[in-house]
Amino acid sequence: MDAVSERIAPRFARSELRERARSYLLGLLSGAERKNSWQLAEVAGDATPYGFQHLLGRANWDADLVRDDLREYVLEHLGDDEGVLIVDETGFIKKGEMSVGVKRQYTGTAGKTENCQVGVFLCYASRRGQAFIDRELYLPEEWAEDKQRRKRAGVPEEVGMRTKPELAKEMLERALGAGVEAGWVVADSVYGDSRRLGMFLEEREQPYVLALSGKAHVWAGFYQHRLSTVLESLQQGDPGLEEAGGGWKRLSAGDGSKGPRLYDWLRLPLNPPMQEGFERWLLVRRSIEDPEEPSAYTVFAPKGTPLEKLAKVAGMRWRVEIGFEEAKGEVGLSHYEVRSWHGWYRHITLTLFAHAFLAVIRAKGIDIESSQEKGAPKPEGTDSLLAFKRKRGLS
Repeated sequence: MDAVSERIAPRFARSELRERARSYLLGLLSGAERKNSWQLAEVAGDATPYGFQHLLGRANWDADLVRDDLREYVLEHLGDDEGVLIVDETGFIKKGEMSVGVKRQYTGTAGKTENCQVGVFLCYASRRGQAFIDRELYLPEEWAEDKQRRKRAGVPEEVGMRTKPELAKEMLERALGAGVEAGWVVADSVYGDSRRLGMFLEEREQPYVLALSGKAHVWAGFYQHRLSTVLESLQQGDPGLEEAGGGWKRLSAGDGSKGPRLYDWLRLPLNPPMQEGFERWLLVRRSIEDPEEPSAYTVFAPKGTPLEKLAKVAGMRWRVEIGFEEAKGEVGLSHYEVRSWHGWYRHITLTLFAHAFLAVIRAKGIDIESSQEKGAPKPEGTDSLLAFKRKRGLS
């Protein structure tokens, strides 16, 4: 925590604000049941939550600069040549109409339409763990066009209505522009259905595996095909399609809690991209237990990429769900009571830093266990690190 505090200290001009930010992080990492300002103040030994409310509301600091520190921290400790960038969203259920961006909208968090805010997140996942490196609040059109609500919530004038795929593109552009090297970009159909996002990644020669909904269209030959029609033909056992895809293959999408997650996979060639050395595919996944509900992905990959590799990359998307579960359950990602634009970004950014801190500790724990198996001496600080892991219940 000393290292983390030192890393972000230049973002806070005054020493008391730097200490307040450190206390906020420690509160997020504490065992408090709820991580709102009142309970965090109690953890810190403060009589009132006003200090933390000031940190999130009126204090002078830039959450985007701390976000940049977060990205560097995650890549420094979790980065490897197999890293994947995952785009996904999560909802924050709210009461009332005052919280910035709140409205009745669908959220996968509840699986239905709720009064909520929706945040779009960029997660980095590797063999060493997963942690978030960016975040954006989705601002619905009615909020973007309501001057009074914008002013009351402190929405910057330059911020307009941006779709979720546009927010994803901004975050990916920011990460890739900052030198983040990722083997793949992965996302669900909210983002895969956006052809513009795919084109942006192709222009950068960034491989991707993006899920598609049935209403999406794909180009093969001289024709555009609705995905639902293609999947229906496959379900009916179209021999031409199966032959074009080389037949179904049973492959693992990665290990789960019960071992390999096996599915049947097929890939169909799509029109080639303009980029040399790459190809496009329609990747289809079929459940062994329920083959009547296949799912599909659009793929942009280097030539010669084996189907086994594509199956594992497609299976990486579940890592962001683990990240959301950890961040909400361990460090209070959704426990905030702020209503303003800057308050949301400040709480979320500090929370993601606390979550990344835990991810790094877990990764270092894996390093320690690996070195012990090989008979190497324990790295410095091992005993205190293992004690922290036991206290937090980390595996």
